Amino acid sequence: MKILVTGGAGYIGSVVTTQLLSTGHQVVVLDNLSHGYLEAVPTGAVFVKGDVGDPETTSAILSEHSIEAVMHFAAFIEAGESMLHPERYFRNNTAATLTLLEAMVQQNVKRLVFSSTAAVYAEPTNAQLHEEDPLRPANAYGESKLLVEQMLKWFHRIHGLRYACLRYFNAAGAHGQQGEAHQPESHLIPLVLQVALGKRGSIQIYGGDYPTRDGTCVRDYIHVADLASAHVLALGALDRTSELIYNLGNGRGFTVREVIDVARRVTGHVIPAETVERRSGDAAVLVANSATIQRELGWAPSHADLEMIIGSAWEWQRAHPNGYESAAPDNRAQITSAPDR
Repeated sequence: MKILVTGGAGYIGSVVTTQLLSTGHQVVVLDNLSHGYLEAVPTGAVFVKGDVGDPETTSAILSEHSIEAVMHFAAFIEAGESMLHPERYFRNNTAATLTLLEAMVQQNVKRLVFSSTAAVYAEPTNAQLHEEDPLRPANAYGESKLLVEQMLKWFHRIHGLRYACLRYFNAAGAHGQQGEAHQPESHLIPLVLQVALGKRGSIQIYGGDYPTRDGTCVRDYIHVADLASAHVLALGALDRTSELIYNLGNGRGFTVREVIDVARRVTGHVIPAETVERRSGDAAVLVANSATIQRELGWAPSHADLEMIIGSAWEWQRAHPNGYESAAPDNRAQITSAPDR
């Protein structure tokens, strides 16, 4: 199948691209490189530098490459920033996706796998979040994704779009030469590993008085390769069904202190930590129930052990202490760029 991966130079999109190529699909990556890295795009993918919100670029790719399905990852992802600049998130995440959907309708592309988020849910009242739980985002980031989910229902109803919404939790770990490198970095595991690398003096723990087993927040960490395999399965399932909504998570929760302790064992470094005041809006516990996709598609995380997840991230961080800046871009010969407009 010929597949367009938007945001395919980013953390999750690049790993999905790798898995798609390994299973025989042809892949075109569209990324404006505002948060992605050319070096992350695997050999064998066609790369187009451009914006999903540009209707001419998007329509041209769908047409010229005879695209049959789209995997949509291009988005801003920082919940805190979304509460300072919500307009950026609604334009980049919601409005740009509408442009993509319009182009898909125009070019008669009928399959979409959408990278959604657990941030669409309301504050959890149970130990695990289920797909049927109330949807009430606490930030503009989650709202920008939920609006896309609502659009997809209407595009299915009116235009026959077949879609899968995958709501996932905390992606982590590394896959081969692809790892996590955000600028600026805000995710716990890479921040902790930066302390072990000597790039930070300590790690901050936001709040130590939550109603959890050690007073710190509990989160669900899922290996990026497991996330990617679920996307590939969901794409195949759209041959049999037309609407899918799944949670993707480890199903196990780990406290912030547990993550730090495992990182200490994996790296052999002390990793100083200091507890500071809570951040506004942080829930005590966020853990996914992924029973639906396990039952319907046979998916299950194969890298569920936290030590394995952090170990893969540590191996990548040591090889790339400055992120992709130190990586050799050995796949550029296989990459093409769109002409300037």
